[in-house]
Amino acid sequence: MSQLKETGFAYYDLINMIKYEGIETDLEQLTSAFDNLPPDEYAPQLNRYRRYARAVIMPKTYQIQWLPESEVNGKAYYEYFQGSFNPEYTGEYRRFPSLTKDTMTNRLLEEIIRFDFKETFWMREDALMPVHAGIHFVKLQVEKEGDVAVSSPNNLHQDGEPFTFAHLIRRRNITGGMNAISNPSQRGNMPEDLNEKDITTSFYLENPLESYGVYDPLVTHYVGEVEKGDADGPGERSAILIDFQPTVIANPDEVRSMRGETKEMVFV
Repeated sequence: MSQLKETGFAYYDLINMIKYEGIETDLEQLTSAFDNLPPDEYAPQLNRYRRYARAVIMPKTYQIQWLPESEVNGKAYYEYFQGSFNPEYTGEYRRFPSLTKDTMTNRLLEEIIRFDFKETFWMREDALMPVHAGIHFVKLQVEKEGDVAVSSPNNLHQDGEPFTFAHLIRRRNITGGMNAISNPSQRGNMPEDLNEKDITTSFYLENPLESYGVYDPLVTHYVGEVEKGDADGPGERSAILIDFQPTVIANPDEVRSMRGETKEMVFV
């Protein structure tokens, strides 16, 4: 049985699991995409930088189709919503700058998305429809001694999507960034406040394409703050986060567009 299905957590070393000619060049291109990430406008003081995109994956064929962006003042964005699952942005839509077209067409990124998707599992009715994927490029960067970069939310949490996978791209000249996995009852707590028995596992992602996945209902997860290391120059932890959720026909009582609030609605 899959470890992810049995325990809600699995570790992967994709550098040894995804193989094709030209992967080194594609990894270099993905790495360079983190060089120009814009600051997270929702937390400019937390030294966090990010881009985001949304796609759907077709069942059986694993075809990836990128969804259209929104345009604001001539710049491309994607909307992101976690409902009540992120206490820092409860019930709030956030708008993140889009991944670049070059990044979206990177073969390695598509291979990573497909690898993750093939690790997921669904109820039959969920698996009949395309599955939605959210692709986050997130960099925690510290420029000088005393700077701290913080992920969101900064505690053990669940994301609200059934599956989330994290793939390290680059880690250099930092301390911190510990990952921890616990059980759902510890949602909102900090790992250092828990008894040892309540921590399922803790670890650091050190090398490119070291990865892990979580099945949200069974676990909580956390990545710690990042501080600058001893070497000259800035410190950085860059990772790709990929979440999946179904696009099945929902309960009409739960669909916002069925509430009759026509002044808030848009034509497609």
